Amino acid sequence: MSMRFQSLLLLVALATGLSGCGTVNEKLSAGMGDYVPQWAGGLPADAPPRPGTPQYDAWMKEREQKRLLPAAPRDAKPGQSRLDPEQ
Repeated sequence: MSMRFQSLLLLVALATGLSGCGTVNEKLSAGMGDYVPQWAGGLPADAPPRPGTPQYDAWMKEREQKRLLPAAPRDAKPGQSRLDPEQ
């Protein structure tokens, strides 16, 4: 085999391998992002659940109920007076 043919064959093999990795990573990245710790750039602790899960449906119902409440009870924490926000 000539040197030029070997170089071309190596280039085609590398391009095929890299394109295969791109399609695998596309499918894995959606699920693997949930397992990366926050300090390494993962999801924050207060991130909502993924759409399409039962936790997401419950979260949306709770969010809608909070939206319908008046502002004062919605923002108050349990045991906190609305007059003293530092309590």
